[in-house]
Amino acid sequence: MISARNITLSYGKRVLFDEVNINFTKGNCYGVIGANGAGKSTFLKILSGEIEPNKGTVEISPGERLAVLKQNHFAFDEETVLNTVLMGHKKMWDVMHEKDAIYANPDATEDDYMKAGELEAEYGEMGGYTAESDAATFLSSLGMKDHYHQMLMKDIPSNLKVRVLLAQALFGNPDILLLDEPTNGLDIETIGWLENFLADYENIVLVVSHDRHFLDAVCTHVADVDRSKIKVFTGNYTFWYESSQLMARQLGDKNKKVEEKRQALIDFIARFSANASKSKQATSRKKALEKLTIEEIEPSNRKYPGIIFQPLREVGNQILNVEHLKKSIDGRVLFDKVNFTVNKGDKIAIVSKDPLAVTHFFDIINDEEKADAGKFEWGSTITKAYLPVEHNSFFTEGLNLMEWLRQYVPSHVTDADEPFLRGFLGKMLFSGDDIMKKTNVLSGGEKVRCMLSKMMMQNPNVILLDQPTNHLDLESIQSFNEQCIEYKGVVLLTSHDHTFMHTTANRIIELTPGGIIDRLTTFDEYLEDARVKQLQQELYGEAVTA
Repeated sequence: MISARNITLSYGKRVLFDEVNINFTKGNCYGVIGANGAGKSTFLKILSGEIEPNKGTVEISPGERLAVLKQNHFAFDEETVLNTVLMGHKKMWDVMHEKDAIYANPDATEDDYMKAGELEAEYGEMGGYTAESDAATFLSSLGMKDHYHQMLMKDIPSNLKVRVLLAQALFGNPDILLLDEPTNGLDIETIGWLENFLADYENIVLVVSHDRHFLDAVCTHVADVDRSKIKVFTGNYTFWYESSQLMARQLGDKNKKVEEKRQALIDFIARFSANASKSKQATSRKKALEKLTIEEIEPSNRKYPGIIFQPLREVGNQILNVEHLKKSIDGRVLFDKVNFTVNKGDKIAIVSKDPLAVTHFFDIINDEEKADAGKFEWGSTITKAYLPVEHNSFFTEGLNLMEWLRQYVPSHVTDADEPFLRGFLGKMLFSGDDIMKKTNVLSGGEKVRCMLSKMMMQNPNVILLDQPTNHLDLESIQSFNEQCIEYKGVVLLTSHDHTFMHTTANRIIELTPGGIIDRLTTFDEYLEDARVKQLQQELYGEAVTA
């Protein structure tokens, strides 16, 4: 068990935590959620000892080992990949070096060798004699090919370092595992492996993640960081979100009788308890939900932005036609032979094993760069709005939010007065004096919300989204996702957010160096399609390697 006792932390007048008391117990995986800036990552650092609170203590059961997913990708630059993983079990690593130092000492005494014998026994009990093969297995499971294992960390590709640090945290079966955004930089297959690993993990896990699919797959409980407190709720993220929304509606419905409301909540719990049997965390989550009482369900006091795209006109018969598009970078073909037509009602997930391919494709069809070959044509009825993956160039002038948004008022708007602009900013939770903020000091999430204000103002009938969930908190992601599902126009998107892709897209187009794969299907069905896997092998060839 790991417990926080009376944890209090403030920075100046800003209070992050006020008398937080909470226990985390064996066999449970806790998804730590909260708005950006609420203190999720800080709380993990308090538990790990990296940050000292102003008041309070962290207590860990005697003899239990805690492991943390390290965020500094350069801390182990001079170590080999394999040794970096082994260092995750610090005690075993120290024992190994202590005994090896005795054997290497020509002046070692009989007492020293007696000590070495004791260390050998301790080393064996900790699994030291299979440690290297165990570490290598972890690395291979995470997509690290054998030839990387003996390379120095500084010499491997930067996108693989997070996998090594993840293997380091998982190595040696720690009693308490703290993971801050563990899916960042991982591909779909590796995330699936991690989901299965954590679903079977019998010890304590605390995970901070903006990936709702991942949280739903691994979490038995949600730890909600809000208003300087932390409260634990039974169930995964979707259960927490839907139950809190249901409770809020129940509280607002004064006409319903108390018994009707109670029965609705009981039915809701029963439905989720039944669904839990289908999840990776089936046994533990189902048991937890069966013990849940309706008194434990509370409404969320989170604020959700109002992301609403309202097309000025419906799309015509011609939306987008793409013919023979090709793009290469430094001699590497990102995509070729791209041919497709967008139809009414399409919500298309654009995917590729090379994420650069999708970003360049979006930039090309938005006239922000040129293709090597081929052409595309938008229909005359189309009004599109684009959210690029990189948007810092929109925020260099230091205007306040009102001045910034006024630059992008479309020609069909005749009266862009202050209330008009405030309306769009207000939907994105910028209120009062917030609109006087300078754009060059905004956080990443605030910049995305500004971009969404700009997009909504265009009244587009086509929206293009390149990694739309980057920098956003779970509340914004949830609202954005729901709007894309309800949106009456056409959507082209790519995202690391599995749930966003699966619930929004009804068509998948994969860009490869040898052509495209085009399927009218959901994202999950696409991932499981054996024919798709065969085509991927044929079309990628050796163009993309791990």
